Amino acid sequence: MQTFGAQVTPSPSMSTRAGKDILTRTPNHQGSLGTAISEAVELAMTTPNCKYTLGSVLSHVTLHQTVIGLEAEKQMAMAGEYPDTVIACFGGGSNFGGIAFPFMRHNIKDGKKTEFIAAEPASCPKLTRGVFQYDFGDEAGYTPLLPMFTLGHNFMPANIHAGGLRYHGAGVIVSQLMKDGMMKAVDIPQLETFEAATLFAQAEGIIPAPESAHAIAATIREAKKCIETGEEKVILFNLSGHGLIDMTAYDQYLSGSLQNYEVTDEDVAKNISELEKVI
Repeated sequence: MQTFGAQVTPSPSMSTRAGKDILTRTPNHQGSLGTAISEAVELAMTTPNCKYTLGSVLSHVTLHQTVIGLEAEKQMAMAGEYPDTVIACFGGGSNFGGIAFPFMRHNIKDGKKTEFIAAEPASCPKLTRGVFQYDFGDEAGYTPLLPMFTLGHNFMPANIHAGGLRYHGAGVIVSQLMKDGMMKAVDIPQLETFEAATLFAQAEGIIPAPESAHAIAATIREAKKCIETGEEKVILFNLSGHGLIDMTAYDQYLSGSLQNYEVTDEDVAKNISELEKVI
């Protein structure tokens, strides 16, 4: 971004009221998508002719991304295959929903039995360990309340390299589908994601983004289950980005300096207990 002339301000910053409040409460705050959204919304509200485009947690963005799944559906048909399992990484929901929803409609309308798995970080496990309730989409509480699986808008995720997945809540549509048992989720430790990413790079010649590597790790888990059971499955996963700007993260993994982060049950319970209950 700076190469093309942009001024980049890491969030949380001292340039907005929301950022100042966050840093006053927690001076060493590592930042998250939730903090960045708060600052971006405030900037849009206070700057003339400035607009803010909402992100993946909102339904229209997720539905826009379904062009990915529609293309994958046609590609599978060209190959003469249909997925038994569809997997994608999960931050707010657009990546997962984008590839899963077009196939999920056939489960609903045509009786297909495809399984859908969202792969999220073990350090930010909103689907596997969060609660379903109304919550804000940002840390400062500027956004409307949304019914979602959440760890709490004040949740501070660990500073893992899959930055796009460091978000406290899940999109409204995905949250409802999770609640209705139409899909499931797994949480993946950071080291397992890079192990899977390295294996994929060696096999396919493509270095995946750390976010995408969560889906790869979940796919490897499912493939290993098939080896154990002798069952044959067609597994489709979304390789949502390359990791060529994440070489520092790979260098840290290969040098052995990366570590896993996992949220304790006590931390989750404490954070959720601080949320306002909306009936």
